[in-house]
Amino acid sequence: MTELTDRPAQPTAARPTTQPAVRPDATTRPGTGSAAWTRRYSGAVMNTFGTPQRVLVRGEGCYVWDADGNRYLDLLAGIAVNLLGHAHPTLTGAISAQLATLGHISNFFASTPQIALAERLLEIAGAPEGSRVFLCNSGTEANEGAFKLARRTGRQGMVAAEGAFHGRTMGALALTHKPAYREPFEPLPGNVVHVPYGDVEALRAAVDGGTAAVVLEPIQGEAGAVVPPAGYLAAARDITTAAGALLVLDEVQTGMGRTGAWFAHQHPLIGGASGEAGAAAGPVRPDVVTLAKGLGGGIPVGAVIAYGEAATLLRPGDHGTTFGGNPVAAAAALATLHVVERDGLRENAAAVGRHIVDALTAPAHPLLAGVRGEGLLLGVLLRAPVAVAVRDTLLAEHGIIVNAAAADVLRLAPPLILTAEQADHFVEALTIALDTVTALGEGS
Repeated sequence: MTELTDRPAQPTAARPTTQPAVRPDATTRPGTGSAAWTRRYSGAVMNTFGTPQRVLVRGEGCYVWDADGNRYLDLLAGIAVNLLGHAHPTLTGAISAQLATLGHISNFFASTPQIALAERLLEIAGAPEGSRVFLCNSGTEANEGAFKLARRTGRQGMVAAEGAFHGRTMGALALTHKPAYREPFEPLPGNVVHVPYGDVEALRAAVDGGTAAVVLEPIQGEAGAVVPPAGYLAAARDITTAAGALLVLDEVQTGMGRTGAWFAHQHPLIGGASGEAGAAAGPVRPDVVTLAKGLGGGIPVGAVIAYGEAATLLRPGDHGTTFGGNPVAAAAALATLHVVERDGLRENAAAVGRHIVDALTAPAHPLLAGVRGEGLLLGVLLRAPVAVAVRDTLLAEHGIIVNAAAADVLRLAPPLILTAEQADHFVEALTIALDTVTALGEGS
């Protein structure tokens, strides 16, 4: 099903202020509280993520509840995934309706949601005639597809950035920079060079006639919302064009309205050239954009958008996926895009993001060093390596979920329905948490 019925937008300013009863099947039976579930987790789930911070049982809007009935304000949104928050009625309705109609088919056949989603992505990307979309299941799969597409140019060299995170499958991992992720699995696909992020001259020196593609995040999410200097993406476009290489922009974390634009490279402060004349020329046009995370609003779906001639590089048999373009995932993505547009969530992301930045800039806490990022992808910078302690304090004492992206950086990537009132609650709690950490001597 591709048509979406407009339902009243879920009000975000009227979330319950008291804890509703937690579902009985999750918490009232003996041995089913968080401690018991954590023990069961440790005995059944492979230890790739460490001990979970909490066992969550349900969500509503910007809030989630754990197996003990405690409520939390979710400012991480499944790491930039749940754009519409939790249990949004339009999204759940679209998924249920599609599943009741056609749940899964192979890619020997097409479905109407698959086609409609590809068309919609090309539309919001402003892609030229001849552009095409490959649908997959995750960000790492999207970047794996982009890696293979680049190799189809006949060149092998790839250039990525220091601090980059592009995924954990072997090709995407080769583009990811963090040694702790890479080194246990080497040798990885070769001919990948990492250069300092934001350094135009280092990028220029690394790109030559053997370079197949330059792969960049418009804002580095895993590194803590690192924003490049003005004009960096425009310079990358000029450098790749001159060398005949592809420019691949990884919008897995930054896309779908999170920065206030559909894609971060469309944001004038990110994708414009430096200076007023460059900004007037419009955003950078990449050759490939990769998407996932927020695209499905919580349902696994990813995409590779190939612009113009880049869309002809992968041919039948070159690449594939069993679940990519699944009708239910495509319906979820269409519903998510529909609500983002209908409810002005790009504009809300920009406004609430500015509100948080302003609130954390003045007056500043002694432990606060600043805020970076755009829209609702923000890095709160600390003057000491206490991000984990602050994260844990916010969770345990204030019921707020954030992420420690680095020893001195907290990452915020909340649902785009976040209200200014909820943001103010975070700012107030953060100040108290910073005081707590300072009193414990961890911030000195």
